[in-house]
Amino acid sequence: MNWKVRIRNPQFWMTVGLSVITPLFAYYGITGADLTTWQSVWTLILDAVSNPYVLALIAVSTYNAILDPTTASLSDSSRALTYNKPKRDE
Repeated sequence: MNWKVRIRNPQFWMTVGLSVITPLFAYYGITGADLTTWQSVWTLILDAVSNPYVLALIAVSTYNAILDPTTASLSDSSRALTYNKPKRDE
């Protein structure tokens, strides 16, 4: 995987962030309005870390966010591995 390009791409971070947040919100049935204090955020994080099922949901979701479905293997294509920055349409 071309991690140096992915790490510099804001879209990558949005996808990974959503892959963590979405299972948390879905499993615990919460909305953004439920997280109005830092205490409620920390409680949610501690509950999630202590729940193996939630951790598995997050792991699968993150795996799906990182995986490139346009290749036959788990790696990026040989062309994508040569990029120094995200490819833009010209």
